[in-house]
Amino acid sequence: MPTEIKDPEEFVKISERAKYCIVKRLKGVVKLKLRTPRILYTLKVNPSQTEEILKKLRCEIREI
Repeated sequence: MPTEIKDPEEFVKISERAKYCIVKRLKGVVKLKLRTPRILYTLKVNPSQTEEILKKLRCEIREI
């Protein structure tokens, strides 16, 4: 089961051990998904905050 994270800072910390991050852009919201060896973590953010968070991530970024 995927786990939803509400705090962007916690999401950035988890990215250290993630294999990759999937970016899914929808109408009015962007979903960021971190794939770790055991769990898929998701974060929903506004499109304006997306680039700021993506710069901080420490894993491969894949756009869908």
